[in-house]
Amino acid sequence: MTPEERDLLQKTYELARESSEILRKIQRSQRTAAIAKFMYWAAIIALSFGAYYLIQPYVETLKGSLNDITGNSEVVSSFGQF
Repeated sequence: MTPEERDLLQKTYELARESSEILRKIQRSQRTAAIAKFMYWAAIIALSFGAYYLIQPYVETLKGSLNDITGNSEVVSSFGQF
């Protein structure tokens, strides 16, 4: 192996090593972004269920009031299905 070939091989090795490090950083960044996106949507869904849980008594009271006012339970029961 000539010195030029050896130098070229060494440069190629360093370039491959640098590319590998950059690729690992990109993969780590993508993994972090995916986890953050999952946590974001999980928080939105959890907060939605929590908000429904908190306003459910008010919805039940409203349904009861509408039932008292109208005297028609079919209208109120169809309102509760939404």
